[in-house]
Amino acid sequence: MQHSPSVETRPFRELCADHGLTATHQRQVLYEVMQTMPGHPSPEEVYVRVKKRIPAISLATVYKNIHLFVERGVLKEVSMHHGSLRVELNNHPHHHMVCSHCKAITDIREKDLGVLPTLQRLPGGFQVERYAIDVIGICAACQKAERS
Repeated sequence: MQHSPSVETRPFRELCADHGLTATHQRQVLYEVMQTMPGHPSPEEVYVRVKKRIPAISLATVYKNIHLFVERGVLKEVSMHHGSLRVELNNHPHHHMVCSHCKAITDIREKDLGVLPTLQRLPGGFQVERYAIDVIGICAACQKAERS
């Protein structure tokens, strides 16, 4: 997963200040761990790794801070309707390919999808915040497993 240099290289305290957050040790460890995780980790996956560095941390604390990071714009929530919370740090224009079998989520660059709509308002007065396209299909690994 590629990260935005503006997020990746900024000191954590500055990042928190810019997003209206208090920089705590738990949040810093959570953020550092997430930077090392490829793809679109679930809170449970993040928890397993963070617990190695902060044994006393709870899953509820990880969830609370991930939700706070999403609410404040530090993280983006991915595929809100695929059954479990997944988050990412990737700020480059991209969308997602979601395997309908294993639920793996893979980034696809926006330019690889062709021309996308740029409307800021949709029917009924719906104001667009961002476009998030999920391409649903079967990943190569699941296709290979089906053929075996």
